[in-house]
Amino acid sequence: MRRIFAIFLVIMLSSSMAFAQNNYEKLQSQGSVRITPVVTAVQKAAPAVVSISTDRIVERAVNPFAHLLPRNPLLDEFFQRGQGRRRVKEQTLGSGVIIDSKKAIVLTNAHVIQGAAQINVTLLDGRTFTASLIGSDPDFDLAVLKLDKASNLPALPMGQSDDLMPGETVIAIGNPLGFSHTVTTGVVSALDRSIKTDRSTITDLIQIDAAINPGNSGGPLINLAGELVGINTAMLRQAANIGFSIPIDKARRAVTELLESGHIVPVWFGIAGQNLDENTAAWLRLSSTKGLLVTAVYDGTPAAKAGITSGDTIIKVNDNLVTDHRHYVQLLKNMTKGEVGSITLMRDGTEKTVQVRTVPYTEALAVQQIQARWGMTLRKGKTYLVVESVRQGSPAAKLGLQRGDLLVNVSGRKITSMKILYQAFFTHRLDSSLILFVARDGKGYRVRMDI
Repeated sequence: MRRIFAIFLVIMLSSSMAFAQNNYEKLQSQGSVRITPVVTAVQKAAPAVVSISTDRIVERAVNPFAHLLPRNPLLDEFFQRGQGRRRVKEQTLGSGVIIDSKKAIVLTNAHVIQGAAQINVTLLDGRTFTASLIGSDPDFDLAVLKLDKASNLPALPMGQSDDLMPGETVIAIGNPLGFSHTVTTGVVSALDRSIKTDRSTITDLIQIDAAINPGNSGGPLINLAGELVGINTAMLRQAANIGFSIPIDKARRAVTELLESGHIVPVWFGIAGQNLDENTAAWLRLSSTKGLLVTAVYDGTPAAKAGITSGDTIIKVNDNLVTDHRHYVQLLKNMTKGEVGSITLMRDGTEKTVQVRTVPYTEALAVQQIQARWGMTLRKGKTYLVVESVRQGSPAAKLGLQRGDLLVNVSGRKITSMKILYQAFFTHRLDSSLILFVARDGKGYRVRMDI
């Protein structure tokens, strides 16, 4: 029955498309005023916009008395603690856009396909394909998919976002709340916006007033030429007509890396730093404690070549104000290898801006700095990482870590592989202390390591 209904929907959608196309061509040939630039742009872009549905398996607490009794928060809390949990299939909806017809490549948001066991993609012409994940990055909130056994696909050409203007008309196409290929229009409200999510800060966003609703995520933002200029990613729930889109110039760099390796390599400039306190800020003639105090510049790195020295205070990265060392690392997570960053720093009470090119922060470099900064080496164990050695006098030694201890968690992140350890170290490499969860002789200990 479901198959029959699906076939019926495909037939209806195809008929509707054919009617709309014929009507457009008829009115265009007549020179009708109804054929506005927005209509033309949508006709060009819409076939490449896709609807993405995912199936993911999640664990949910099940209250067996829910259908018998009024909702009781105490009972809900009891079952959330692990009683009556079961695995259920959950379906989510989002949008995407085909950017390469020959290779069947779809660009969408990372959060649209996060945790998906199966990804299904439906085109405007009614065709549905399963999709394979090539790569994704939650910091960029971008993912690249490949449609399986797909041919004769439309695609939307990438435009440019670096020349967008506030007030310029833009169009969003997506599948909000499951309403396929919904078109909303608006203008570019502002450029270079930054927003904070639960896990990071996303920078360099386009702010738009075109309506963005759940299900629009991953869909295209297009200009009046029908070119892809952004990937819609977020909205402010507490406000009306404030949405955000990832500029296509930024997305293009991320897509290149995702297609090459399936992930985006973290980058750095080649410095170490720390937060400022009031006394240090006053001594450096700074008006506030915001920023990153440079404590070391590594030889041969881009920062060294740009003339950055210990004692400088970085106050901006790409015109984004730096609040502290964690914010500085979050800003780096929005950059790709080889990208030129603009760093504004204070030196002797004078503001100075330098251009610095990013370089990959490799796993080999992470290994070296874990040994140098934390003072330990680790190896892969059965489930968690095992402490292999501890350097005398290091933060790890002062904490009392020993060979054979298990490193279970670093500052709230479970460590089950060397790759996850490197990611955690990149995030926390400038922290002055860490909360570790360590296991020894079958017992777990939550401890603070001062660095």
